[in-house]
Amino acid sequence: MTHPDYGKTFAVWRAGAGQSWHDYINHDFVEGLRDGSLPRASFLHYLIQDYVYLVHYARAWSLGVIKAETLDEMKICAGTVNTLVNLEMSLHVATCTAAGISEEALFDASETTENLAYTRYVMDAGMQGDFLDLMAALAPCVMGYGEIGLRLAKNAAEDTPYADWIAVYSGDEYQQACRTVGAMIDQSVERRIGLDMTASPRLTSVQSRFTKATELEIGFWDMGLRGK
Repeated sequence: MTHPDYGKTFAVWRAGAGQSWHDYINHDFVEGLRDGSLPRASFLHYLIQDYVYLVHYARAWSLGVIKAETLDEMKICAGTVNTLVNLEMSLHVATCTAAGISEEALFDASETTENLAYTRYVMDAGMQGDFLDLMAALAPCVMGYGEIGLRLAKNAAEDTPYADWIAVYSGDEYQQACRTVGAMIDQSVERRIGLDMTASPRLTSVQSRFTKATELEIGFWDMGLRGK
């Protein structure tokens, strides 16, 4: 499969994550979405936890507004918060409401250990580091779901009950968000490091952020599979 073009920085980080990235986007949970074999209870458990995750994730993107150095960075971070709150989270609410789970119950759900570890890692990256540290920790979720969405849209079973989920992440609105964020990250790297990030000593630290966040994504899928 040809990798989606979400910018040159993402391509470097993706390659640098190696096997972890492969394991993330080809996880058994993802395959269960593709062929429809994922138990409904596991999917609902994941959705509840992902809703809680997105609350913190939106807050992390809001932190990007504070860490930004340009108006364009501020606008894109703010726009991403809007996408998270009004696109992704609305999907979770609609699906869970149909299963008898209210939005209030979603917001008040207790976090699993995997959820707690991932969300606090991302927030810590932003609090301790600069804008690039934060983007490196945020990017695996944004771009990973985009890549997964495109792959599943091409290969999903016709009768998978998770077609709506796939449609959101393969859809034009989400894909454009991935491209927009990727272009912004490229510009942010050029502004802070220069044209060739691979020649900078900072590559090691931001790559570490990206790879660790990818590993935490794998843990999140593992958590979803254990849902009852």
